[in-house]
Amino acid sequence: MHQPESVISQNNRQAIFGYLFVLLGAFGFSAKAVLVKLAYSHSHQLDAITLMVLRMAISLPFFLVVALWSANDSAKTNDAQRLNKQDWLMIFGLGLLGYYIASFLDFAGLQYISAGLERLIIFLYPTFVVLFTAALQRRAINRHQAVALALSYAGMMLVFVDNGAAMASSGLLLGSALVFCSAIAFAFFLMGSGMMVKRIGSTRFTAYSMTVACLATGLHFVIQHGVKLLNLPANVYWLALIMAIFSTVLPAFLMNAGIRRIGAGSASIISSIGPIGTLALAFLLLDETLTPAQLAGTALVLIGVYVVSRAK
Repeated sequence: MHQPESVISQNNRQAIFGYLFVLLGAFGFSAKAVLVKLAYSHSHQLDAITLMVLRMAISLPFFLVVALWSANDSAKTNDAQRLNKQDWLMIFGLGLLGYYIASFLDFAGLQYISAGLERLIIFLYPTFVVLFTAALQRRAINRHQAVALALSYAGMMLVFVDNGAAMASSGLLLGSALVFCSAIAFAFFLMGSGMMVKRIGSTRFTAYSMTVACLATGLHFVIQHGVKLLNLPANVYWLALIMAIFSTVLPAFLMNAGIRRIGAGSASIISSIGPIGTLALAFLLLDETLTPAQLAGTALVLIGVYVVSRAK
């Protein structure tokens, strides 16, 4: 039995919007590293936690509104179970791990390495999910996964060595290690968040966990710098505003909306535009070089991550 043309047309529109939402979300996330580097260039006194607190302070009202709206909507429709103590502990722990610890390590690492290298290291997180899941479940990695992992890490080493030739004395190892730990933290976050997303929905979970991360970031800033007014160049505040809206709030919800329309598999493929977008923006806005070795390494990483994601 054939579907009516109106239904097919509606499905096509939903798919088109889904692809568009994921593409915009991926581009927004990819721009974050470039915005962070631009902010650091405007103030030598700016550190990771100060820039993070600006981003989170602007983002927090949006996530609070969404958290309250989604909670009220769920209560009215009775489509979610009441959260118990264990649920709140999971949300609290995952929010700290995925959006506070991982973000802080990422921002700290960007003080030392290029935006392009940072995005490639972060983009390895699906390979970490495969490795950690195999280790925890005591399951062997199949041949396709092994080849994909080898391609990803070979590409990463190619880019790393190419950057190292020009950045031998600029904290390359420290910055890369910080971002590498950020990717590991985010991989563990993804492994633990699946259950909560199924239980309360992705939008509600994102709003709750991001709210936890915003509050944790504020506490970290107060402990490190105390309660004081920030005296930073105006450009830093503008960049923090752009980062909060276009590289934090909007991408998070655009990605969720896109995944609901086209599925996680298609979304992961489209998201591979992220590192490419970062390289292009870094080349245009930060004057970062694009060498044949970087392009080849990026291609290997993207191919490897794509194969791993499909296999997973």
